[in-house]
Amino acid sequence: MVREAQEGGGRAHALVADVASENDMQDAVEALVTEFGRLDLLFATAGINGVWAPIDEITPDEWDRTIATNLRGTYLTLHYGVPYLKRAGGGAVVITASVNGTRIFSNAGATAYSSTKAAQVAMTQMLALELAKFRIRVNVVCPGAIKTAIGESTTKRHQEVAEEPVEFPRGKIPLSDGEPGTSQEVADLVAFLLSDRARHITGTPVDRWCRVSAERLI
Repeated sequence: MVREAQEGGGRAHALVADVASENDMQDAVEALVTEFGRLDLLFATAGINGVWAPIDEITPDEWDRTIATNLRGTYLTLHYGVPYLKRAGGGAVVITASVNGTRIFSNAGATAYSSTKAAQVAMTQMLALELAKFRIRVNVVCPGAIKTAIGESTTKRHQEVAEEPVEFPRGKIPLSDGEPGTSQEVADLVAFLLSDRARHITGTPVDRWCRVSAERLI
């Protein structure tokens, strides 16, 4: 990505950090501002599925790891980034949540993951109000099925214990013929929300639906 930005005539600086680590995130944000002189935009998108298992089987350590990456990581990104947005006189923030925890509750054993995604939406709407006076906008994207490698790092145990069969009407979303979205489509949405074209949009969750409409109610 750095090479692509440079080949396109832009500037880019790669930073490595554990988003759940206070020291790592503080150092990363400070290094970024040192390199570029200011910070105008934040995109909090790091996340994991973690372990999907029945609530009485998932261990406290497994639960904590998902919470630390998805929710603490979002908090630390904003905690250390927002002061620089204020210093710049405003800016924009986008957070990646999910329809899991906001619209869909039928993925067996995904309680830890879904809890972090619901919390990210609440964080967005709280901070949209809190930061408006500083001319900082905060929005959240809630993708449905997206083609990524996140499933490869997901641990699933005894989902059949937590699963409750759900019957859906026949049919599929005609817009995409039932196919999952792409990371590029999500990136295009994020780019819009971070741009001045979305200057009057804040506190807004944007969903991307790939499944039958009845699933919205589950």
